[in-house]
Amino acid sequence: MCGRVRLSSDVSEIRIAFRIPPERPIPNFPPSWNAAPTDSLPVVRFDAKAGQRSLDMLRWGLIPYWAKSTNVGFANINAKAEGIESKPAFRKAFERRRCLVPVDNFYEWKKTGTGKQPYAIALADRGIMALAGLWENWHSPAGSRTSCAPSFTTACLSS
Repeated sequence: MCGRVRLSSDVSEIRIAFRIPPERPIPNFPPSWNAAPTDSLPVVRFDAKAGQRSLDMLRWGLIPYWAKSTNVGFANINAKAEGIESKPAFRKAFERRRCLVPVDNFYEWKKTGTGKQPYAIALADRGIMALAGLWENWHSPAGSRTSCAPSFTTACLSS
């Protein structure tokens, strides 16, 4: 399962690739060659009220709406496609809150005799790709927070 991603593409490239309407506000975010769980990532969602796609920054690590603290989020950085519809942490988000997570590549790790070797997985043309994701609204005692969990074991979608 993936625990790191790279997104160094310009936001204008992401806007075009994922057909974000020009009138929609877009977040300003720095490039990252090693984004990790709990980092904020840009996510493409459908805004039902506006009837358009939006690009929003969400925290990597899904916190189910019923969780009592953010500690659950780190355990939910990935969602296996197999059985996702029946897992309590992902069930509601899978039914109603899906998204796309634009990335340039993600990293997989292979154990070696001296540790681990990272391998970058990218499209052959090095273009932007999307990882399937889920998002959830979590309400803390101090306010509201939105989180995201990319689902890396489903097929990547080419944009």
